[in-house]
Amino acid sequence: MEHEFEKSYDARHYESDVYARWEQSGLFNPDNLPSRDRTPYCIIMPPPNVTGTLHLGHALGVTIQDILIRFKRMQGFKTLWLPGTDHAAIATQSKVEKLLEKEEGKRKHDLPRDEFLKRVETFAKQSHDTIVSQLRSMGASCDWSREAFTLDNTRNFAVRTAFKRMYDDGLIYRKNRVVNWDVKGQTTISDDEVVYVEREAKLYTFRYSKDFPISISTTRPETKIGDTAVAVHPDDPRYQEFVGKTYSFTFCGVPVNVTIIADKSVEKDFGTGALGVTPAHSMIDAEIAERHNLPSVQVIDERGKIMVGDERIKEKKATEARETIVTWLKDEGLLEKEETITQNVATAERTGGIIEPLPKLQWFVDVNKEFAFPHAKSDLLPQGTKTTLKKLMELAVGPNHTAIIPEHFTKIYRHWIHNLRDWCISRQIWYGHRIPVWYRGEEIYCDITPPEGEGWKQDSDTLDTWFSSGLWTCSTLGWPDKRAKDFLTYHPTDVLETGYDILFFWIARMILMTTYLTGQIPFKTVLLHGIVRDAQKQKMSKSKGNMVDPLEMIEQYGTDALRFALIFNTAPGTDSALAEDKIRGMKHFANKLWNIARFVCARNHAPRPLMYAPYGNTEADATILQTLKETVVNVTRDLEAFQLHEAAQKLYQFTWHDFADVYIEASKAQRADATQQENTDTILLYCLLTILKLLHPFMPFVTEVLYQQLPFSEKQTTLMIEQWPVVET
Repeated sequence: MEHEFEKSYDARHYESDVYARWEQSGLFNPDNLPSRDRTPYCIIMPPPNVTGTLHLGHALGVTIQDILIRFKRMQGFKTLWLPGTDHAAIATQSKVEKLLEKEEGKRKHDLPRDEFLKRVETFAKQSHDTIVSQLRSMGASCDWSREAFTLDNTRNFAVRTAFKRMYDDGLIYRKNRVVNWDVKGQTTISDDEVVYVEREAKLYTFRYSKDFPISISTTRPETKIGDTAVAVHPDDPRYQEFVGKTYSFTFCGVPVNVTIIADKSVEKDFGTGALGVTPAHSMIDAEIAERHNLPSVQVIDERGKIMVGDERIKEKKATEARETIVTWLKDEGLLEKEETITQNVATAERTGGIIEPLPKLQWFVDVNKEFAFPHAKSDLLPQGTKTTLKKLMELAVGPNHTAIIPEHFTKIYRHWIHNLRDWCISRQIWYGHRIPVWYRGEEIYCDITPPEGEGWKQDSDTLDTWFSSGLWTCSTLGWPDKRAKDFLTYHPTDVLETGYDILFFWIARMILMTTYLTGQIPFKTVLLHGIVRDAQKQKMSKSKGNMVDPLEMIEQYGTDALRFALIFNTAPGTDSALAEDKIRGMKHFANKLWNIARFVCARNHAPRPLMYAPYGNTEADATILQTLKETVVNVTRDLEAFQLHEAAQKLYQFTWHDFADVYIEASKAQRADATQQENTDTILLYCLLTILKLLHPFMPFVTEVLYQQLPFSEKQTTLMIEQWPVVET
């Protein structure tokens, strides 16, 4: 990789060649690292969805993970950074459905299931190749020989094994319960796939009938034909005399029976202090109904249309029926107040459709059911201890187990776990892991492999994407074979680095699945990053026109500049602002490093052996060597503490100011003294080599190119396996 120094550094001339040489070396694979007494160190890459291209959030995560891996590799660890991609079932299928309709005017059901799935798999493969290419362009030094996919055969076997074990332990069950139903996508979706859109709405206050003693308020009067109770607070004196009474009436042509109940969940000072309970169309109301043994009456179907009533409302969309019922309330003199409010409306992230809470027969994971902890030699619990999945999730985070950085997210995590509901894991889509359950008449069969004999029909639903990605750390390392070499060597993994926005949806589910299935925590540290915003700290979006495309930035300024800009002011768990000017500024820093190296190498022509730390003859020498020692100590400490931004800032300060502005200028004067010349040149070269080592995790390309130019007769084949600088005490 020997190059003549150009006047300035142009990343486009080097980066692809450098990365190809890294891959050819085989040193991304920990099995090929030079033999030392290496302690295992593992990061499993959060798998990007095979639905699009790299965005700044991905770029930040990849940068942080690569910095940690390169740092640990240079420290002598046996580093495994295992890459992979996520099939992202709903997102990927939704993309293909839109393409199918746009290009061929067809819908999913116009094709046989197998034919449609072939289309999805083709799209996923093309998108996968794009994502992987972009990860390489970011300099990701991950072991591509171990790459995984959440829907490949290995992961499919792990998913079926997990389902079977949980089913046998009674932790997976099938039941009619209220779920998030995407009317447009015609499937259940998880809470994290719900997007709340702020819209103007009308809040109506009314009575069900002239004889009904209590007023209620709602933005959805069309659901009131499904009410079975009105809940009031037990300490509310206004309604004490009515508690326990049942009232029957006709509400816009629909017979309704409502019982007045007392429930402490009701806020007596909010609105009228009375809540119309619709068990079939609200998760909160369904919980109230379960506590009070109330009936549940479904009045809205999967298409978002009214199922009951006369021609005024039946078969009408819910919004249309709402207008009819409001008109009826006015005509009957039952409407007491109508006011405009701002409301968060639940919509589906992928389709934009309105979410209707509906009772559906679905598969769930029971987070509160007790079972005997099955694992021996576990740090979590003694074998045979009675526990629940929720208790395991609580136990796994804390001292001697999983640490969350920043630490305040631990409190948020625990609060979320405390309020955790059973997890709906079935989806009414075709793409994904098919539920490993078969039916024949009244018989139900659950196993890893299909049943023998005729007449069996497999459940048509697929599993929530989070079920397979919840197995990510252990399934990628060989589980369910707990004797697999990688599983024994690298699990639990060391760090999970990802955005704070999926703490509850992915991280929590990995903790749930892994602790139950393996008896181990999935990772020792969770390192969270924030959202990358624009220069005005606004969230980036296409509609605002403030998007920064990482691939365009790489093409224009180089990967190192993008990486250093992303990390420079980004503290763990906090949002950061990024403008193109900052990336341009870091390109200047890369060029400054280039010019420093040109100057130092021009002063050191002859090849020489690797050297130990020199000592200074002048005050300038002593100062730069002492400052370098302090920088090594501080940068190492910052990296160990995951304060990557602090390390980056210290390196910038030392390289540009302490070394270039001060010592290099002093060295020009010292060169006039022949007795000082050789020692000065040695210090220059020693400082440059140390700078390149320290900067390599952050700016791997330019440092690698410059390392290959250093005039040493002996050096490693690549900077990424050079020994990390250590200050002798």
